[in-house]
Amino acid sequence: PEARAEDVERLRSQLGLNKPILVQFGMYVKRIVSGDLGKSLIYKQDVLSLILERFPTTFTLSVLALIFAVVLGIPFGILAATKQNSFVDLMITIIALIGISVPIFWVGMVLIIFFSLNLGWLPAVGLGDIKNGLWDVISHLILPSFALGVLSIGTITRFTRSNMLEVLRQDYIRTARAKGLRARLVLFRHALRNTLVPVVTVIGLQLGNLLAGAVLTETIFALPGLGKLMVDAIFRRDFLLVQGEVLFIAFVYIFVNLVVDLLYAFLNPKIRQSYRSA
Repeated sequence: PEARAEDVERLRSQLGLNKPILVQFGMYVKRIVSGDLGKSLIYKQDVLSLILERFPTTFTLSVLALIFAVVLGIPFGILAATKQNSFVDLMITIIALIGISVPIFWVGMVLIIFFSLNLGWLPAVGLGDIKNGLWDVISHLILPSFALGVLSIGTITRFTRSNMLEVLRQDYIRTARAKGLRARLVLFRHALRNTLVPVVTVIGLQLGNLLAGAVLTETIFALPGLGKLMVDAIFRRDFLLVQGEVLFIAFVYIFVNLVVDLLYAFLNPKIRQSYRSA
């Protein structure tokens, strides 16, 4: 408020704020295409360099969370489908619904209290140092990656179960059983591959969700990733940095979905044949 009018006008001219909105938007798009996301007001560095510096931590955390989700979610979903309407199916469904319902920050705090403060098995916060060995880094990522992946575990479990039940009702599964094939062979050779095609879509979408969910997880566990960087930028009103991070995460999300589409051809021969004919 105490700035002189000529100083304000000079700053508006330097930032291009005195130009029409459409011109400003065109300049902004041009800078984005060239990789220029602006300069952080707080860190005095290029936004893109800050993002690329923090991205490996967030990506590693998200991939580990996705591994937890796939390793636990798919087997649980298959088991629940093969034991439909049994006690095992009921318990897996309840656990999956709890995983979908509970917030990440609550899971994170429970894990810290139980495994770090009470049992002392795993460190509570920080990233660890590779100089102290690979286990030091991994041990610091186990709790945050599991906390981040709980929602995805529940989602993948439920989706795998519903798709497996649908596949098991198909005529070709009945035919395979009528021919006397073993139940395990029918399940893993005929049913599983067709079940995994739509599940891969959910897995790809979950990776994008995990990148966004890392905002809370990294804040709770004090990890120096994109999420922690975004929270700091929001509280310190560094809007260029927030804007750049949102665009970067959106780009990664789109790229992951492109990779998922390409994986369809590997999992389903019919889709591969349609690609070739097209």
